[in-house]
Amino acid sequence: MPCIHVKTLIQADRTIVFDLARSIDLHQVSTAQTNETAIAGRTSGPIEAGESVTWRARHFGVYQTLTARITGYDRPNYFVDEMVEGAFKRFRHEHRFDEKEGYTTMTDSFDYTAPLGWLGRVADRLFLERYMKDLLTRRNAIINQVAESERWRELLG
Repeated sequence: MPCIHVKTLIQADRTIVFDLARSIDLHQVSTAQTNETAIAGRTSGPIEAGESVTWRARHFGVYQTLTARITGYDRPNYFVDEMVEGAFKRFRHEHRFDEKEGYTTMTDSFDYTAPLGWLGRVADRLFLERYMKDLLTRRNAIINQVAESERWRELLG
């Protein structure tokens, strides 16, 4: 049961970073390589407490769907999304935001269990954990680019 931690330092206001991290539209931009699309629930704008989103994406050459719900929320400090339905046995993704001297530290903690028992554990060791960390790192790099430019205004209004 890996737990992936990714910290990203962003020179932007914490509220802006928090709202960008909740943006369905920005998420779709940051996951373009997997053709990730919101197909049900909240499909655009920032996701709110208690809401869910269903994603369709191509991972490892196969299209999959996954539904996640916001189960914890304290703007602009943190939010949590958890899988309701999807390919993982379970996941919990915690997003924390701390601001100091004009910088926001965005910390992702992605705690999950792969499906398929021992086969899933082998997949974790061979490639899945690295794949998931790369997805989070790539997503955070896009959030960083948008937050540190004026592009955030386009997404957040």
